[in-house]
Amino acid sequence: MARLSRLGIGTDRSDLSVPRGAAPRGSLYDADAFGRFSETLARFLGTGRYLFGQTLFVIGWIILNIIAGVRHWDPYPYILLNLAFSTQAAYAAPLILLAQNRQDERDRANIERDREVAARTQADTEYLARELAAVRIALDDMVTRADLDEAMGRLAKLVADHSPDRLESSNGVDGANRASRAESAAGSESATGSGRAAGSGPPRRDA
Repeated sequence: MARLSRLGIGTDRSDLSVPRGAAPRGSLYDADAFGRFSETLARFLGTGRYLFGQTLFVIGWIILNIIAGVRHWDPYPYILLNLAFSTQAAYAAPLILLAQNRQDERDRANIERDREVAARTQADTEYLARELAAVRIALDDMVTRADLDEAMGRLAKLVADHSPDRLESSNGVDGANRASRAESAAGSESATGSGRAAGSGPPRRDA
């Protein structure tokens, strides 16, 4: 039971001193540390330096097992060397796959985060577009300075048309026009009356 508690099995996971998903204290296996080790090893196996060193090792192994005067511990067909390479491949392939899986998980997390950022950006863009449309509609209904200048010009014109001086001058012009029309009418009536008086003289006597 003490070993199970030390491994984190059967313990209360509500303990805030232990992060969720982390390896329990005292455990012999840390998945995150082993994953980092596998990634480091996979990066090293994929370098030209490793390939160059392995090539030199193979050439030296073969030469030492061919030349005379040296004890041949792995003669042709180099069974021990093939066994070493087989063991290396048996461990290297899972480590590389583990590193690749961790990279895939990070890529998926990055893709999901990028998708969330893109969704938030799209939502913010749509919100800004709606706000700009609302501001444009509000500005269309707002009175501008040109509208105020035009309205003030019309108001000033109306005030000038209804001023007392303008009214008196317009009344004087109207009175003069009426007087001239009356004089012309009186002159025409007098001319008509004189014509009628000249035509109504003493009657002519026939011989």
